[in-house]
Amino acid sequence: MKQIINDLIAQALLELEQAAQIPPDLGHNVQVTPSKEPGQGDYASNIALMLAKSAAMPPRELAQLIADRIAGADAIGRIEVAGPGFINFFLASDASQSVINRILQQGEDFGRSRMGQGSRIQVEFVSANPTGPLHVGHGRGAAYGATLANLLSFVGYDVQREYYVNDAGRQMHILGTSTWLRYLELCGEEIDFPSNGYQGDYVWDIAADLHRENAERFHRPAAQAFADVSADAPAGDKEKHIDDLIDNAHGLLGEDEYGIIFDHALNTLVEVIRTDLHAFGVDFDRWFSERSLNDEGLIETAVTRLQDNGYVYEQGGALWFRSTDFGDEKDRVVRRENGQTTYFASDIAYHMNKFDRGFDKVINVWGADHHGYIARVKASLTALGYTADDLEIHLVQFANLFEKGEKISMSTRSGEFVTLRQLREDVGRDAARFFYVMRKSEHHMDFDLDLAREQSSDNPVYYLQYAHARICSVQRQCSEKGIEASAGPLNLACLDNSHEKALVKHLSLLPERIESAARRREPHLVVNYLRELANHFHSWYNAHQFIVDDAELRDARLALAAAVGQVMRNGLNLLGVGAPEKM
Repeated sequence: MKQIINDLIAQALLELEQAAQIPPDLGHNVQVTPSKEPGQGDYASNIALMLAKSAAMPPRELAQLIADRIAGADAIGRIEVAGPGFINFFLASDASQSVINRILQQGEDFGRSRMGQGSRIQVEFVSANPTGPLHVGHGRGAAYGATLANLLSFVGYDVQREYYVNDAGRQMHILGTSTWLRYLELCGEEIDFPSNGYQGDYVWDIAADLHRENAERFHRPAAQAFADVSADAPAGDKEKHIDDLIDNAHGLLGEDEYGIIFDHALNTLVEVIRTDLHAFGVDFDRWFSERSLNDEGLIETAVTRLQDNGYVYEQGGALWFRSTDFGDEKDRVVRRENGQTTYFASDIAYHMNKFDRGFDKVINVWGADHHGYIARVKASLTALGYTADDLEIHLVQFANLFEKGEKISMSTRSGEFVTLRQLREDVGRDAARFFYVMRKSEHHMDFDLDLAREQSSDNPVYYLQYAHARICSVQRQCSEKGIEASAGPLNLACLDNSHEKALVKHLSLLPERIESAARRREPHLVVNYLRELANHFHSWYNAHQFIVDDAELRDARLALAAAVGQVMRNGLNLLGVGAPEKM
């Protein structure tokens, strides 16, 4: 309906130009928005206020000219000029109620659009280091990224979902060495476990699997593992301590056997992450290996391209990228003096690879602690010859867990954290997915476990699902009583009370709300829409009987209820939340 009014205004302006009542080529951008107050109609436009100066006439006069041209259109029941020059549109009753038939005809496709026009867009999200199971902090990024990808696909983009596996670098070597040390303990060695190692129980489990499969193959005396190793904290340097242990692991085992332990830990945890995400309703089209960047020479290619473009210089034996040329706070090292490339060099190569794969737009969903990386990554894209604005980076704040009013403390390295799997098993997938996207991703979030478990109207996801279950209950009652819809067209004009009018109007807003959520990258707008829809429905349900003697009224109300149920399912599906038929 919004598009119909847009077209009516555009046609009116064209006719006014042709009649020489307004100057040609005003460059108008028609804006139509749903009215907030019933007395102000169904939709309103400020087009006259925007064009009054260019048209050289008072806004109300221009608004009246436009209104006169539109008056009599089939979809418009009444049109009026209000205030300083707003145009209010009151829809014809059959036009507003026709949305019910559209919903029932289009079903799960109601709300879809071609806004994206098939443009290729990649959404990369979660991408947590595979050094442990996903925790509740990762859950918010998973829910946001998955829902955003669903929205973009629903409005016509060709979407690829990608997980970047950080399977190279120091943290992975800390995991590999931590696994080996636990393995040595299972071989009977007494180990003073490093304070900077990964200490979670899952490392024991990985080491136990390694021991069952390989027996004593990787057994080396603890005295050799800790030979010439710097002191650990608090007396010594914990970073140097773990790095020395990593070097000893390489030296004692050799690259092949060390690689077996490394890959065993990596593959085990990647599979754990993949399984947990799938159970959370999140699946990826591609899992991209960081190690492949080096294996395929992409890091060297990226550094060479930057050098050829004049954005790399040597200093102190290292290679530096001139990121300050693009507004970054300082230049960044891409290759250290020892010849090893940096994590940032891998990032540059990865983003080069993304755009070389032909995506029109790339969206990264990062944790809020990565804010400082944005400027340097965008700088590298510009230096490589890409358009930096084609990369969007959306930050997701960490989610704090609360239970009985107390914050649950977590530490990833010590292994004291709540996993995503534990959260899902505790409150259910639906509640977890819904709570994570209730607010803007960049806003702070407190996750109330007690509320998420509660089965009452205070729990927002329960409140929505209960609305859908109520609709299904009414439909079951009709089936049990043998009530079938009458033959012939529905008389939707009898849906004339305030609750029904509010519901019909709200149903018609879904397509534009979905487009807005996709355009603004804000899934919480769909949550807000569904909560408003549930409010309207529960109010209607509590005030009126659906199964009444008047067959026309009954059929119309049942059709409206069915339309509400369909829209509820469509919206919940975008959020990755189920629509139960019974509760």
